[in-house]
Amino acid sequence: MTAITVSQLSKKYGSTRALDNVSVTLERGEMVALIGASGSGKSTLIRHIAGLETGDGQGGRIEILDTVSQKAGRLTGYVKRGAVAVLFQQFNLVGRLSVLTNVLIGLLGRVPQWRGTLGLFNAAEKEAARAALKRVGIPQVAMQRSSTLSGGQQQRAAIARTLVQGAEILIADEPISALDPSSARRVMDVLADINAQDNITVLVSLHQVEYARRYCKRTIAMRNGAIVFDGPSSALSNAFLAELYGSASEELVLPDAPAEQTAPVPVTGLPNRQSVLTTA
Repeated sequence: MTAITVSQLSKKYGSTRALDNVSVTLERGEMVALIGASGSGKSTLIRHIAGLETGDGQGGRIEILDTVSQKAGRLTGYVKRGAVAVLFQQFNLVGRLSVLTNVLIGLLGRVPQWRGTLGLFNAAEKEAARAALKRVGIPQVAMQRSSTLSGGQQQRAAIARTLVQGAEILIADEPISALDPSSARRVMDVLADINAQDNITVLVSLHQVEYARRYCKRTIAMRNGAIVFDGPSSALSNAFLAELYGSASEELVLPDAPAEQTAPVPVTGLPNRQSVLTTA
C-alpha cells in the first residue's frame, strides 16, 4: 500500500511560490528525510500532507493510504481518523497536565466523546499510555507535569501520544531543531525504532543533513518550492549539497561534520521512484 502520494501540488502566498508543481510518493513503512534550507518549502509541504493547508487551483492532489485527502484545493475529509499524526518542534503538550494525561489525549478520536470531554480513561487505556511512555524511554515521568520535562523528554512524550493514537503515518516537522545533540539523537532513535518495529511510515523534516544520512535510507531535498533531489541519503555528500544549494548548504551541515574526499553520484533507477537533480 502506498502511504503518501502527492501529485502536481502548488501553493502561492502572494507573489511567493511556496510549492511549485510538487509530486512525490512514499511507500508504506518507509522512513524518509525531507531537507532544505530555510524557505525551501519543506514545512509547507508537510502542512499540506497533514491536511492543515490546501493547494492552489484546479490541479494538485494528495492521497493518504490510497484515499484522496485533498483535491483541487479542497479537503475531502475521507482519511481514517487518527491514521496520520503530526509532530512539531514546539511539542504541543499541555504543560499543566501530567505526562500520562497528555499521552492519553491521543485516544480522543477513538473513545466516546463524553469520556474524552471529561477526561475519563479506563485502566486498559492508561496501561497503554504507560506502555507507550516505556517504549520511548521515559516511563518514570508519567505523573509529572509536562512543563517540568526537558525538551527532548517532551518530544518523546509527543511521540508516545502518536503510538496511543494508533497512527499509521507520522509526519514530523523539524522535531529536533530545538534540541541539543544528545536529545536529538534520542528522539531520532525512537522514530527509527517505531518505523522499524511497527512499520509506521515516517516523513521527517530535518535541518541538518547528518541526521538524514544516519537515520534515513532515502532523502528528498527541496529548493525554492520544488524537489531537486529524491534518492539515497548516501549520495548527499557535502560537495553535492554545495552543488544543490550553493552557500545556503552551510545551514544543512553541522560544523564538525567531516568533509568527504569525493562527492558520490546520485543513484538512479530506484524502485517506484528515481533520483532527481536539477540545476535551475
